[in-house]
Amino acid sequence: MDIMFSIIKIGAVAYAGLCMLVFARQGSYVYYPDREESATPGDLGMRYDEDVIKTEDGESLAAWFVPSSETAAPVILLCHGNAGDRADRLHIVLTLHEMGFGVLLFDYRGYGRSTGKPSEKGTYADARAAWRYLVDLRGIDPGAIVIYGRSLGGAIAANLATETSPAALIVESTFSSAPDMAGMMFPYLPCRWLCRYRYDTEAAVRRVGCPLMVAHSPVDGMIPFRQAEAVFDAAAEPKQFVRTIGDHNSGGLDADPEYREALKTFVLKHGVGASQQDRAGRLAMERADAEERGEGVSSVE
Repeated sequence: MDIMFSIIKIGAVAYAGLCMLVFARQGSYVYYPDREESATPGDLGMRYDEDVIKTEDGESLAAWFVPSSETAAPVILLCHGNAGDRADRLHIVLTLHEMGFGVLLFDYRGYGRSTGKPSEKGTYADARAAWRYLVDLRGIDPGAIVIYGRSLGGAIAANLATETSPAALIVESTFSSAPDMAGMMFPYLPCRWLCRYRYDTEAAVRRVGCPLMVAHSPVDGMIPFRQAEAVFDAAAEPKQFVRTIGDHNSGGLDADPEYREALKTFVLKHGVGASQQDRAGRLAMERADAEERGEGVSSVE
């Protein structure tokens, strides 16, 4: 009996120690910043402005603004994922630029040449600063800005869309929430209690008032497809779901021509710089039509 009690006690202590370790180190599971930039938009033949964006709490964010060659073209505010830095997303910028869109790509605090240390509150503040840069300094109509986030950036983009008035929101390869991901990664731990990060994409899209596109691959081995479905189901109309191809790090715009076409059509439909009144009217009509037709998921296979 004493031996059994000792075994249980040792197991309990080890389990508690593991919980404490995961709780203390969870920031290292969320952020994988890179400080070395390997390229610039100019290396891919794009004209660009190198800018520094100041945040509300005094950090300096490294940013590239790649203007469109077309007048009054939509502008994509791009929120990247949790690893690397902005240089690792140049292929996305090039694809969007070739579609005729302007693009703002920035690094979160602690990434690339940006100052500070990443945190959930900080990344939200960084996205707000990027929005203010486009609207206040660049003078871009909010009705022409589409917020686009991939992976972790999808949660950041969705939160930004609840605080601003973009033309539309795109979330690609994005999870439903950080606790949901933690529970999948550590199913044997009480992750709902341990997780300090929320990054609740599902809750955010419930409060978003703009058109939404959710894009995800059924074979994404990192973020389950069912989490993207949960995000989509939580959102109001108008919304569109696009099934992409490839794994988490091998899919996306470059690998999927049908997704590229769907995204371009979506952005051109909603990111046209219309007035707030026109956008609100169009949004109400689209929602009413969708409810009358009883439509749910709109998929591109």
